[in-house]
Amino acid sequence: MTGVPASAAGGPSQAGAAGKASAVGPSKAAGLNRSVGSNKATGSNAGGADADVPGGAKPARGGKIVAAAVNQASVWNIANFLTMLRLVLVPVFVVLMLAEGGYDPAWRSFAWAAFAVAMITDLFDGHLARTYDLVTDFGKIADPIADKAIMGAALICLSALGDLPWWVTGIILGRELGITLLRFIVIRYGVIPASRGGKLKTLTQGVAVGMYILALTGWLATLRFWVMAAAVVLTVVTGLDYVRQAIVLRRQGIAERKAALEETEA
Repeated sequence: MTGVPASAAGGPSQAGAAGKASAVGPSKAAGLNRSVGSNKATGSNAGGADADVPGGAKPARGGKIVAAAVNQASVWNIANFLTMLRLVLVPVFVVLMLAEGGYDPAWRSFAWAAFAVAMITDLFDGHLARTYDLVTDFGKIADPIADKAIMGAALICLSALGDLPWWVTGIILGRELGITLLRFIVIRYGVIPASRGGKLKTLTQGVAVGMYILALTGWLATLRFWVMAAAVVLTVVTGLDYVRQAIVLRRQGIAERKAALEETEA
């Protein structure tokens, strides 16, 4: 007696499954046998949910929808709120700056306060986004726009009022717009990281423009001239450095692509 009873070999359920497998064909039989083995391995826990089975079936489409909804909800965070606040402050600053003809010391002080709040939020929103993993696509686009909008509005207002030469405004805004365009051109090869010089340039620009917004006289007016001169120099030097980085990044990217193509052809 070498035969094994059907009940000992897995019971009636497996025997029935095997019979059904032979009836439906090889391909469906393989799927049915895998389903039986998977249910047996998990003990049919949680109603046989596939998400609990290692290496099991793919998650339902609803899971992807829920994940997308969570990612979309993350747009509403403190970092993006500060960015949007900076955008709102741009027209507020312009109104305050040009009130009473643009030369009233009191209104200029209010304009300086709006500009200072905008610059402070610029320091915090990026730090919060990186520290607490709040980086979003909206923030990546809106943050540089907000930075350039408030700085551009201040420079244009100052030049329009005759407090700052137009060539200074042209150099600073031309550099900012040019570097932004350059980043988009070479983004296929990589990202140009922000340098320490660039951060120092931003700080110096903010201090210099803030001093020009205030109605300063005497030695403070002389000091702001030299602070603005330092900001212009840093603007030009860091701009040239970004151009150099972009050229190096493009050359490296082209070389890597060429090497990968030759390896593929070989």
